[in-house]
Amino acid sequence: MKFVDEASIDIAAGDGGNGCMSFRREKFIPFGGPNGGDGGRGGSVYAIGDRNLNTLIDFRYARRHEARRGENGRGSDQFGAAAEDIVLRMPMGTIITNADTDEVIAELLVPDEKVLLAKGGDGGFGNLHFKTSTNRAPRQKTPGWPGEQFRLRLELRVLADVGLLGMPNAGKSTLIAAISNAKPKIADYPFTTLHPNLGVVRVAPEQSFVVADIPGLIEGAAEGAGLGHLFLRHLQRTHLLLHLVDFAPFDEAIDPVAQAKAIVGELKKYDATLHKKPRWMVLNKLDMVPAEDRQRRVDDFVKRLKWKGPVFQISALTREGCEPLIRAIYEHVARLKNVVPDDPDPRFSGQDNAEP
Repeated sequence: MKFVDEASIDIAAGDGGNGCMSFRREKFIPFGGPNGGDGGRGGSVYAIGDRNLNTLIDFRYARRHEARRGENGRGSDQFGAAAEDIVLRMPMGTIITNADTDEVIAELLVPDEKVLLAKGGDGGFGNLHFKTSTNRAPRQKTPGWPGEQFRLRLELRVLADVGLLGMPNAGKSTLIAAISNAKPKIADYPFTTLHPNLGVVRVAPEQSFVVADIPGLIEGAAEGAGLGHLFLRHLQRTHLLLHLVDFAPFDEAIDPVAQAKAIVGELKKYDATLHKKPRWMVLNKLDMVPAEDRQRRVDDFVKRLKWKGPVFQISALTREGCEPLIRAIYEHVARLKNVVPDDPDPRFSGQDNAEP
């Protein structure tokens, strides 16, 4: 299925039904009085967050959503029936914005939470409504009130605890495939990932977190180069960023420190808040570095980058070093969610982000 994270739609709630002007007319009852009922309420438009959806593709092709109007009132004291409401099911993390005023109407963060987008119009009053002791034969009635109409802009930001970022071919897709249930496309060429991938990492039967993988960033991404800038918004809800670095590039002229600094610079240009999120450095492809030379190169990388935060050495291909990384991530996320993890590992306590 094609991944769509933006869409524009028009919604219209139903108008209320008109009130009825009617008088009771039966044999032997010449002055039966007014009996015109009120009109029915128009249908409203609601949105609901659905955890089983992960794209806005349904709204790319169905752009108009209009509820029915309420029934008109009738004689014999019959009120018009209210119209059925429309419920639009959207993926979790969708931001709904009024396209005309740029006002955020709702953010779908709670599963099955129902949010009113457009209220249906109330029904008009029949002449039964205007009967008084001094006005026993009212001839007034009112039309139904119009329903609300809006042009909406939908933007999806995936809900994930951890976000992966790095240059193309840094091994992000390999890592998420190794530690989670995600099955991303993996190949030996850049920009294999064309849309965000989500994976659930199971630490224990009752312990898990969600990881998001986005297309790789390149220098100039904040100005529109490459694909990664299109999906950086999906990292804004995460609690932690894992900055993957290709520690053994095929081209020896490529400097991992320069690539790491370029990613940090793009984050800062794109969004200062995203740049300030807790970020851990993950040095990948350590299996391609000779064991006797590994620690020296790691120390040199940390020194030149001036990095004071957590550093993890892994090989996503062989899963070397992945288990300590997974456990540390879970403990960090659990603390932020006010959940005390079972048997916490003291080696990873109190680790926060540090600027390079």
